[in-house]
Amino acid sequence: MSRIGKKPIAIPAGVTLTLDGQTVTVKGPKGQLAWTVVEEILVKQENGELSFTPRDDSTRAKAMWGLSRTLVANMVQGVTQGYEQSLELVGVGYRAAMKGPALGMQLGFSHEVDVPPPPGITFSVGRPTEIKISGIDKQLVGETAARIRKIRPPEPYKGKGVRYAGEAVRRKEGKKK
Repeated sequence: MSRIGKKPIAIPAGVTLTLDGQTVTVKGPKGQLAWTVVEEILVKQENGELSFTPRDDSTRAKAMWGLSRTLVANMVQGVTQGYEQSLELVGVGYRAAMKGPALGMQLGFSHEVDVPPPPGITFSVGRPTEIKISGIDKQLVGETAARIRKIRPPEPYKGKGVRYAGEAVRRKEGKKK
């Protein structure tokens, strides 16, 4: 039994949840998201709550039960509060600046790296070494942050590179004389 799958999702005020067959559409103050639940899961909406139950005892149904509930709960949270991921630039001369909606970064290469935002994602630069990525889709926010980090991941000797806020980089000792 899935402990996560058993919990119903409470639909907050200001959020419209539409159930069309297996497709769940969530509209809120920040936008709209839709996702199609797999056929093995039965979705029911009653009393301002959304509940999920597996249709049979197959392994796939058990696996998708908690996943389906979590993905729809993330959609509800995304359209009400949104998601945000922070990145830090560590290194001499490493900095970021906004170029219209795109993000321009100097990361020690001979050229500046420009990253256009995917639809539904916004970048903001508070300090030159801090990037905030925000949007309503949790998966897209995380994927965008990972793609930016992949441009110059933190290296283990000096710790220079792009890292998640609060990420601990494992450092190596280096050569000894």
